[in-house]
Formats: sequence, C-alpha cells, structure tokens
Amino acid sequence: QVQLVESGGGLVQAGGSLRLSCVPSGIIFTIGTMGWYRQAPGKQRELVATIFSDGGTNYADSVKGRFTISRDNAKKTVYLQMNSLTPEDTAVYYCTVERMTTNRGPLLNIWGQGTQVTVSS
Repeated sequence: QVQLVESGGGLVQAGGSLRLSCVPSGIIFTIGTMGWYRQAPGKQRELVATIFSDGGTNYADSVKGRFTISRDNAKKTVYLQMNSLTPEDTAVYYCTVERMTTNRGPLLNIWGQGTQVTVSS
C-alpha cells in the first residue's frame, strides 16, 4: 500500500525555522500536484501551500513570505521550508498528493498521517 511519509516536525521557539519533508512509499511513476495542509486544535484543516507539476506554487496569505514549498521530482519528495514561525503556526501538518501513478495503478487524493509542529512563545 502506498503511503505518504512525513518528517521534520517538532518543537521550535517563535522566530525559528523547520523544514518538513514528504515522500511516498512504494513504486511511484508520476506525481501531480503536491501540497501541505494544517489543522490547529479546534480549527478546520486549511491549505498552507501547493506546488504543481510545472513548479508553480500557491500559498495561503498567512504564510506568504515565510514559507516556501518545493519539490524534487527525481526523489518524488515535497518540502515545506518554514521560517519566522509564530505560535499561530502550531498545528498538525499534512502532506497531500492530488494524483500519482504507481505499479498498482493510479491513486487520487492521498494524505499523509500528519506531523506535529509546535511553536513556543
């Protein structure tokens, strides 16, 4: 079974930085749009950033200028570089892939298990 494996979360002080990574397990041939969402306690899950196959990106207003999404197509990995973190960034961060083709066929709307990011004041 193909899964998205996230890493890089943790505890950081306000003003600090973290880098999240997400890579699918299994035999993957192609990956489409990749992205990061987050969900803070008591709040709805929200989009953080997406990156398209051609490298185009989209960010939530709350993270523009602080977060950078990137992808390594050879490694089939997506990254989220988070700088100038604030306590408001505290949430579980989820990696997602819109569509990918695998040795077992195409998969749609795949989500990772989430990684906790906690920013202390």
